[in-house]
Amino acid sequence: MADITGWVNLLTPLPLLPPEHPLPFLLATATEATANEAENGSLVLAGVLLSLVVIYFASKLGGEICARINLPPVLGELVGGVVVGVSALNLLVFPEGGSAASNSLMMSFLQTTAGLTPEATNSVFESTSEVISVLAELGVIILLFEIGLESDLKELIRVGPQAAVVAVVGVVVPFAAGTAGLAYLFNISAVPAIFAGAALTATSIGITAKVLAEIGQLSSKEGQIIIGAAVLDDVLGIIVLAVVASLAKTGEVVITNVIYLIISAGVFLVGAILIGRFLGPYFVALVKEMKTRGQVLLTALIFAFVLSYIATAIQLEAILGAFAAGLVLAETDKRRELEEQVLPVADILVPIFFVTVGAKTDLSVLNPAVPSNREGLILATFLIVVAILGKVITGLTVFGQSGINRLAIGVGMIPRGEVGLVFAGVGSASGALSEATEAAIIMMVILTTFVAPPLLRLVFQEPSEPVETAGES
Repeated sequence: MADITGWVNLLTPLPLLPPEHPLPFLLATATEATANEAENGSLVLAGVLLSLVVIYFASKLGGEICARINLPPVLGELVGGVVVGVSALNLLVFPEGGSAASNSLMMSFLQTTAGLTPEATNSVFESTSEVISVLAELGVIILLFEIGLESDLKELIRVGPQAAVVAVVGVVVPFAAGTAGLAYLFNISAVPAIFAGAALTATSIGITAKVLAEIGQLSSKEGQIIIGAAVLDDVLGIIVLAVVASLAKTGEVVITNVIYLIISAGVFLVGAILIGRFLGPYFVALVKEMKTRGQVLLTALIFAFVLSYIATAIQLEAILGAFAAGLVLAETDKRRELEEQVLPVADILVPIFFVTVGAKTDLSVLNPAVPSNREGLILATFLIVVAILGKVITGLTVFGQSGINRLAIGVGMIPRGEVGLVFAGVGSASGALSEATEAAIIMMVILTTFVAPPLLRLVFQEPSEPVETAGES
């Protein structure tokens, strides 16, 4: 009898479920959850589509205005991003910048027009932002692939020693001057001073390369030295970031990590180019045998994405892999065809990157009326001077080149762009930076990013005829 009672108790439905028909209840719950997920998925798609409408409108409007007043269109894309971003209209905001779904006018619009519920707003906001951020990363990968295609590998190798000197000086001088100045002039403690100094070492290759392409100077001696130095700057910047991040976390530098990054960066760049040049003829032969549409473009993108993945997997930047892929494929006889075919892809993805950089830039840190900003403004003034002079003097280190525009080389290394913001973000996340120091770094990044494009056009002599450039917005 006790056994029967035990079985009856086991078979009794759980109190959380209805006493009758538990299976239909569970099926109804699962169906409702699936329906909610599907609804949220469609709203994420709606949010992404609206974001792209805003991005493309801002990029074209800003680019057209700048083109008509003889400024680089990429500057217009950055300004357009600022207008639609966290600094002004709040149409395009991102959670990593501290914004919430309630700050996004895009989410409010979706609630009004598409029936987005308040409960689902946060998840839709985060998913939409993540998709746009991924598309922006794809945009900079395509941009660097395109720049690699337009670059001359032989010329880059020829100017390699000069580019290396420019890159090393452009890292060492701002880092040393910034760190020492903050420590001794402003009594900033060691770790924040080192972080701020490290942020000064960066160079945004994406912004500089786009401007060089727009003014027809990408293949010039100066352009090749700038690109080569900016690529090396990226590698050195990654190593510096790894060192200071390690310092912030543990209070000591892990030498093995630094050695690993140096070796892996060198081996990757040299190995990718050597292996790629060996595989180049097979790429051409494979493409010639293919009968489907898009064989040149898609095969090239597979190669670029594989190298980008390898670079990411060994803790380097994906853009280095994309740039190396472009350099390799530029050596094949499919170069011109590939340049033409990659243009529409770049026109779709690259503006997302530049508008996103602008949208994430918070200009409120420039407001002196806010007491917490005043200390940051003083620190920022110092960092901006060091940031500009520390890069401009790199042009003076170029040797063995008569008649070269050394000022243009220095100016080309000025913009920090998204790379500088990465340093600020890592420092902030680690707790190493005070609010004033973080604000100062952000202000330095903003100013160097926005003044470099018009300065670069000013120091370069305009080409006599309009030049058809890749990635032109």
